[in-house]
Amino acid sequence: MTESSVFNPAVVDWKGLHGLPQFEKVGDDDYAPAFEVALKDHDAEIDAIADNPEPATFANTIVALEIAGDALSRVSALFWNRAGAHTNPGIQALEREIAPKMSRHYSKIGMNAALFRRIDDLWTRRDDLGLTLEETRVLERHWKGFVKSGAKLPKAEQERLAEINERLASLGANFGQNVLADESSWILPLSGEVDLAGIPAFLRDAMASAAAANGKGHTHVVTLSRSIIEPFLTFSERRDLREIAFKAWTSRGINGGETDNREIVKETLALRAEKAKLLGYKDFASYKLDNTMAKTPEAVNGLLMQVWEKAVSQARAEEAELAALIADEGKNHEVAPWDWRHYAEKLRAQKFNFSEAELKPYLQLEKIIEACFDVAGRIFGIRAVPLANVVGYHPDVRVFEIRDRNDALVALFLGDYFARPSKRSGAWMSSFQAQHQLTLKNGRKGELPIIYNVCNFAKPEPGKPALLSLDDARTLFHEFGHAAHGMLSDVTYPSVSGTGVSRDFVELPSQLYEHWLTVPEILKTYAVHYQTGEPMPQALLDKVLAARTFNAGFNTVEFTSSALVDMAFHTQGAVEDPIAVQAEVLAKISMPASIVMRHATPHFQHVFSGDGYSAGYYSYMWSEVLDADAFAAFEETGNPFDPEMARKLKTYIYASGGSVDPEDAYRAFRGKMPSPEAMLKKKGLAA
Repeated sequence: MTESSVFNPAVVDWKGLHGLPQFEKVGDDDYAPAFEVALKDHDAEIDAIADNPEPATFANTIVALEIAGDALSRVSALFWNRAGAHTNPGIQALEREIAPKMSRHYSKIGMNAALFRRIDDLWTRRDDLGLTLEETRVLERHWKGFVKSGAKLPKAEQERLAEINERLASLGANFGQNVLADESSWILPLSGEVDLAGIPAFLRDAMASAAAANGKGHTHVVTLSRSIIEPFLTFSERRDLREIAFKAWTSRGINGGETDNREIVKETLALRAEKAKLLGYKDFASYKLDNTMAKTPEAVNGLLMQVWEKAVSQARAEEAELAALIADEGKNHEVAPWDWRHYAEKLRAQKFNFSEAELKPYLQLEKIIEACFDVAGRIFGIRAVPLANVVGYHPDVRVFEIRDRNDALVALFLGDYFARPSKRSGAWMSSFQAQHQLTLKNGRKGELPIIYNVCNFAKPEPGKPALLSLDDARTLFHEFGHAAHGMLSDVTYPSVSGTGVSRDFVELPSQLYEHWLTVPEILKTYAVHYQTGEPMPQALLDKVLAARTFNAGFNTVEFTSSALVDMAFHTQGAVEDPIAVQAEVLAKISMPASIVMRHATPHFQHVFSGDGYSAGYYSYMWSEVLDADAFAAFEETGNPFDPEMARKLKTYIYASGGSVDPEDAYRAFRGKMPSPEAMLKKKGLAA
């Protein structure tokens, strides 16, 4: 970085173990000056590449672009981790400032005419350059990225596109902050046995811990953290309290006042539609689906509606069973959305003779983490070594070395598992540093992947174990699947490293990994009672496996409705009233009144707190078609850890990143592309 600049070098010069950031040496006031210098340095690097008097070569243009902006990547990685996983008002204020500034910076690069001429020249001559497959894909990614950034547009339209991108970045930051504000500011205090009716011990402990953290003197509180709100809706016998909590949960972002997201959504959709038109696309969905496996909105909606028809039929049958249970209790109300989880749990107990509460003592967080690592060892030949004395970015964060069978260091992994008010909801994987093999300007050849997982499990009271639901355990496995994708990457170029793949392929490694949680020998080994250490009884294990498709209609309707609304928003122009459009779509597809979207528009962070999954929420289901078929490949061998299938999986799916076309990668692993049948069967929705 610039010699004369005044900034804390710890922000960009990571001197912790194996190149880990020294988090304890970076203060909140260090980010802004580091950003300022890093942005200027990146500008200078870009100008040097663009103005190079030598003819364009892959090395002096594309490789140079791949390694440029190292300092900016580092300060960004640290800052966005802080903003998502451990924020505060000062960080949020800086986020609102930095998000549009970063957008402006990258827009300027994308519209650098001299730079694009060099890239376009290489693209035109690509067949004569003697490039490897990976190099061709890297060149294509840069060329398409510049075209999508407006490199071919007239100057006035470029400037308008830059304005749009800058504004969208601001809107996305505000959207996410508003949801977090609504989540973290709401509690429902409970007192006495009347309020706690039906609440099992593990949830009482979690609510007591949340109350202590809240510091208002309550004994137990319900929060809007999914790890508390969902089990509360499941077990509470107090229908009036379930209704209050449910309505608070589903009204995040639509409460009026400063945190209301409706106008943000409206403006976001209008700007996205304008952006797509500027770039020559019919609509924003067509723009986003270019260069994906799905390719067109029609293909996406075709899959979603195929699944929807089966799911909604199944959900109506499930609803009838819940209504019968309500009647059996001598009550005459219909199945409301705040009733579904409660009565579904009673129905499950009735059908399969076990409840979530019976299962939970066997699902300790520590054991499920061990299970996760064991699966990685069996499939990929890697092991996790805890680093007890290494400091993470929060006291709750754990740091691990990931080593291979020869004890060679493969990656660093950080696990951040517990909910806190400073952390946005949900679960995600990200990286501080991506794997690659290029030589950087400082002479360092290649970089070790430094990957982290963030979850929001309820933190237990001191001295008590953290107990997970089956969904929680799946989430942990899911995010570790993403982490493995990042850690096992074996490519040359950073832009195609790890999860640098098309959006509808990126969920394959994560969703596939979930399958190994319920492999019997894994559950038998790691699902042990937290008090006795006894393994889960075979009878209970059999019930768990038998119940895997229970409530499939509900779960699939929740998801698919969200994906269909996402596509509807992005296949039309500006939307005057997004909430009305949401209602129209749900009416058109006959959404059951007893179920709500998994992510209603005002808190649909996948889609509106940035554009990562905008017109892309479908990708979870697209990948689910792939993951069901991929796991079937193991089942067909009779061994869920078959060594040859594991080798192919690691080589073609987890290690190759975006260096290979995803269809080619999948065919190399499986020998064919899948149909939705395996996925429908997995869900219990097959005809």
